[in-house]
Amino acid sequence: MSRRSWATQLIGFNRLPFGAKRVDLLAELMANEGFMRFSPGVYSYKQTAAFLEKILAWQNRGLPSQFAVLSRADNRLIGYCGFFHQEVDGTNEIEIGYRLHPNYWNKGLATEAAQAVRDHAFRDLNLSRVISLIHPKNAASRRVAEKIRMQFEHKTVFKGFPALVFMISRERWLTNRAA
Repeated sequence: MSRRSWATQLIGFNRLPFGAKRVDLLAELMANEGFMRFSPGVYSYKQTAAFLEKILAWQNRGLPSQFAVLSRADNRLIGYCGFFHQEVDGTNEIEIGYRLHPNYWNKGLATEAAQAVRDHAFRDLNLSRVISLIHPKNAASRRVAEKIRMQFEHKTVFKGFPALVFMISRERWLTNRAA
């Protein structure tokens, strides 16, 4: 990912400190109610470890996966943004998902990270499309999706919860870059 901000940087989770410290860094975030807003709830240490294990397994298989979002000011883990491999309405999809610690909301950082991941999806990985699954009440995530030129595609129920599916195709991304 070539785009670098004055405020954040994206690195693969496999580049965070090894072992339990890696899980500790993420577990602190995933135990925060604001960070886990619009999800089934906060994660325990064990749930966080399983989540991270799945991400690292994707990375080890060479599949697009998550990136840690670090603050440039102090190199602190403030969230994640990257790809989730999801089955939505019977179709395998690649989702751009993002979460930031509440202290970093409303600063444009989620948009910046999501834009970098979107560009990576199309420029480097040649994906044909990516989606974002957004809770209908999550106006901030919807704004992030719209700012990175995703369009509302349809409503669905995902893992028992209502969701809005936003999508952008490689073709639309190329057209927007040329404009």
